[in-house]
Amino acid sequence: MEVNVRRATIASERRVTTTDDGVRSRSARTSGYHAAKRLLDIILSLSALVLLLPVFAAIALLIKLDSRGPAFYRRRVVAQNGHSPHPIDPATVDTFDAFKFRSMCPDADSALANDPVLLAEYLKNYKLDDDPRITRFGQILRKTNLDELPQFFNVLLGQMSLVGPRIITPPELEKYGSMTKRLLSVRPGMSGLWQVLRGGNHSYDRRVKMDMAYIRRRSIWLDIRIIVQTIGLALGVRGSG
Repeated sequence: MEVNVRRATIASERRVTTTDDGVRSRSARTSGYHAAKRLLDIILSLSALVLLLPVFAAIALLIKLDSRGPAFYRRRVVAQNGHSPHPIDPATVDTFDAFKFRSMCPDADSALANDPVLLAEYLKNYKLDDDPRITRFGQILRKTNLDELPQFFNVLLGQMSLVGPRIITPPELEKYGSMTKRLLSVRPGMSGLWQVLRGGNHSYDRRVKMDMAYIRRRSIWLDIRIIVQTIGLALGVRGSG
């Protein structure tokens, strides 16, 4: 009996040790990924801000010449909330200002709020296919995604990552349902699967699925692949995706 107890104890200790080793191994891999991802974010965002400084100045000047108002726009979006209680309240969730070049008329937010028809269309997918608030130069900024360049500042500040789920506003959290907590476990990204696979206009449900797919599969190699594909798209080079 004593021998059997000793054997059972040893076997149990081995299982616990194996489990602990597995947890430590996964934790080490996760920590390594986060460290590598943050290092990549800092190096590339800082390099981009330095190299694109003349482009920033030119875009800001053209915005000012095209319409009255500031060159930059701040959009209040949901931040990483990895330790938020469940259920998550959109009214109290952590947020930050995502920087963009202004592509709309200065009173765009109030114009949307005061137009019931436009607002109803916007709330379906949180975007407008034919947005009357976009300025002439704003059309170019939107088409080329140049309006998103100031988000390199958000990446450098650690509020965003180069690759991740889409940035969203607090009201959009309802679209994610039971997947909300998983969404908020990571930083939103300047680019992601939704960017490199957007051959057409995706429905909101499709966008949610792509965000979840990225979170499940994320790795430093996937991030690098998405970054390379995003640069290719910006240069007009389209891959098989």
